Amino acid sequence: MSGKVSRHLFGMSVLLVVAGCNKTQDGGAIEAGGNANAPTPAVIQATCPPVMLRDGTASYRTYAKGGKDDPTKVVYQASLADTTRRCVQSEGSLTVTVVAQGRVVAGPAGGPGKLTMPIRVAATDGEKTLYSELTQYPVEVPPGSTTTQFVFTKADVTLPAGAGSDAKIFVGFDEGPQKAKQ
Repeated sequence: MSGKVSRHLFGMSVLLVVAGCNKTQDGGAIEAGGNANAPTPAVIQATCPPVMLRDGTASYRTYAKGGKDDPTKVVYQASLADTTRRCVQSEGSLTVTVVAQGRVVAGPAGGPGKLTMPIRVAATDGEKTLYSELTQYPVEVPPGSTTTQFVFTKADVTLPAGAGSDAKIFVGFDEGPQKAKQ
């Protein structure tokens, strides 16, 4: 009998936690406990734009000098896999923290060491760019290993207050414009 009650209590507590994840008060802000008239920003996942990996930007390779596109000259290969976000709505803006999980693997020409990867976070609303920033993100493959995992976090991605339902956020590697082949 007590196992049955425990399962029901556990199930109810999970439902209460899930129900509380998207709850906000009227007016779009949760009030602070000490001062009922001082609104604080609301954490809102329901209107939070999705984070996506754009085609062709989920992987990144570095090559040994003179070895571009030669698989035997790969120093490091990195990839992004999972993404998530957290949004805070204020009166005039939607502030997003973007998180992406990735992995670095040393190639045939690589090994333990440091790597700096160009990761871009961009937000769009249709054809309109709302935000775009490139970050040079350092990662180190530790001694005695050929792989490592990393978590990239970009805080304070600020979008207009009305963004959300039609906006999209993209995260991915950005090597810049392709150079013309000679």
